[in-house]
Amino acid sequence: MVVGPELLRQTTEKVKLIQKMMKASQSRHKSYADQSRRHLEFVVGDHVFLRITPTTGVGRAIRSRKLSPKFLGPYQILRKIRPVAYEIALPPQLSYLHSVFHVS
Repeated sequence: MVVGPELLRQTTEKVKLIQKMMKASQSRHKSYADQSRRHLEFVVGDHVFLRITPTTGVGRAIRSRKLSPKFLGPYQILRKIRPVAYEIALPPQLSYLHSVFHVS
């Protein structure tokens, strides 16, 4: 049975090995995720479409029919709030929706 400083040394080595393996795994996972990721950026004045689905609040608020469109628009971008958040100009019939949307 190992006791004292030897046990502490072995435990420290195992922890460092586990940390190294986790870092390699996270790096591998990030590289796979980055392959399918696109960075989209728009400028003020561009026109974009809103994607709606029946399960989101936007889709339920618009229509609940089976053959409803998947996209609405185009709507003009009024301002860029963050790299992935934009404010768009919505028509009066969609005035109850929040005008800031996340780009994905």
